[in-house]
Amino acid sequence: MTDHLYAVIMAGGVGTRLWPRSRMATPKQFLDLLGPRTMLQETVARIEPLIPLARVIVVVSQEHAQAVQNQVPDLPPENILAEPGPRGTAPCIGLAAAILHLRDPAAVMAVFPADHCISDAAGFREAIRAAAQVAEDDYLVTLGITPDHPHTGYGYIQRGASLGQVRGLPVFQVQRFTEKPDRATAQAFLDSGDYYWNGGIFIWRVTAILGEMAHLLPSLYTELEQVMQAWDSPRRAEVLAAAWERVPRTTIDYGVMERARRVAVVPVDIGWDDVGNWATLSRLVENDAAGNAVHGPGRPLLMDTTGTYIYTSAGRLVVALGLEGLVVIDTPDALLICPKDRAQEVRDVVEQLAAEGLHDYL
Repeated sequence: MTDHLYAVIMAGGVGTRLWPRSRMATPKQFLDLLGPRTMLQETVARIEPLIPLARVIVVVSQEHAQAVQNQVPDLPPENILAEPGPRGTAPCIGLAAAILHLRDPAAVMAVFPADHCISDAAGFREAIRAAAQVAEDDYLVTLGITPDHPHTGYGYIQRGASLGQVRGLPVFQVQRFTEKPDRATAQAFLDSGDYYWNGGIFIWRVTAILGEMAHLLPSLYTELEQVMQAWDSPRRAEVLAAAWERVPRTTIDYGVMERARRVAVVPVDIGWDDVGNWATLSRLVENDAAGNAVHGPGRPLLMDTTGTYIYTSAGRLVVALGLEGLVVIDTPDALLICPKDRAQEVRDVVEQLAAEGLHDYL
């Protein structure tokens, strides 16, 4: 089985809630947010002990394909799939599945976003091994993140009947998916013990996911068939671009997972986080005794400051005096200051900048 196990890393997206460091030109997956390596590099390093680079596929926008090659120089160039434009996770995953099917019809693909933090890498790999074994029985498998608080920004997975254990891990049928509940509902989910966060990590046979797309997303599948037929011809780029003009924009959750026939979940507790905003990031990095975290090549000076995350630009002195619970992100052309409890609203800032035509800051 392991010889047919492939990793598909989705490296699209912009990460607007991590503005002003995350920009259109350098989205968060290409930034060193958590340490010396970028999030893409961390994702590759996490999976490489299980899946070698020869079987790692990165799906990325055309404008960032070179960034992938620069950051993962040993990745075979043919393993970088460049989408002509953003169409959501269903077309992204469908493209990878189609190309993998051409290379290896027996392939099992494990799909990972490039911008997640997972502290228990060994536990993560063991869960992928178990899920791949379940996927051999033509299940679409997802990892269910064991929740530790009633988060309202994540989707939830309700487990159904038990499918037993695989490699010592429990496996359940999926009863239903629920998108981003209100706080009372999220608390009820947490109290029940039957729900997991949907981390967007999937494992399945390429034949299984393509079969479900043919059934549930026939217009997408039709376009994927055209791409497969032209992939090894001089018309590859032309056919792919034309197909991406027509494919429906949809997510894998809405398009497939919520309606598929055989869906299973493997619950995990692997120290997962999606690094969604600056407040989240501040909890994942090392803090000093006062609860402050400082990153960046610049020079910080903190006085009577607590619970604050600061990023400093090269050549800049950033002084924080009497701050509490703030985010301060200093970049060469933009400065963000906001309370940690409003970090989610940074996305609104980006939307406002776009509305005002300030595209140089995006």
